[in-house]
Amino acid sequence: MTGDFTLYSTPWCGYCHRLKSQLQREGISFEEVDIEQVPEAAAIVEKANNGNQTVPTLVFADGTALTNPSVAQVKAQLGV
Repeated sequence: MTGDFTLYSTPWCGYCHRLKSQLQREGISFEEVDIEQVPEAAAIVEKANNGNQTVPTLVFADGTALTNPSVAQVKAQLGV
């Protein structure tokens, strides 16, 4: 199952690690971007979160975003 979304994260974020492993167990693929390594990505996360660099933030192809979602929320967003 292709996710068609980007997961913005940091290497030290426990919530990011948890969500990534849950998505992988469910067979949901995604692109991951470390906001500490890609300055433009930090700006995308800030835009989605009212100026905050909150991760994990998922941005979908249609421009919608979810911040620290559950796997159920991601599946609902994907229509799975």
